[in-house]
Amino acid sequence: MLLAACAGGNQAQRERQQAMDRWQDMVRWSQYDGLVDMIHPDWLAANPIRDLELRRLRQFRVTEYRVQRVLAEPDGQRVERDVQIRLYHVHSARERVIQHREVWRYDEKRERWLLHSGLPDPRQT
Repeated sequence: MLLAACAGGNQAQRERQQAMDRWQDMVRWSQYDGLVDMIHPDWLAANPIRDLELRRLRQFRVTEYRVQRVLAEPDGQRVERDVQIRLYHVHSARERVIQHREVWRYDEKRERWLLHSGLPDPRQT
């Protein structure tokens, strides 16, 4: 029975890492519209993402996405990641660095990891 629990834990960790890698890849390749699909619907209902936010993000290209810290709750159902993102503004040819916190939770009903935080905000100073 312990072996089955370990195997299940490894599967959950793989799925979590795959979701985080997918998010990271989408950010790196500036596929901002697809990011919304990875955010939990309940979070989106309480914090709608406006078209203005997506238009603002589309003005930037990501030059670096660096995970700085990962904190996981003991039950493995919630993970927070602090990341540093370097953004290149296509109109001004200037780069800026922002910090972004990702809050990931496993949704048992949907059987997948979803984000419970918003999009990166390029307005940070």
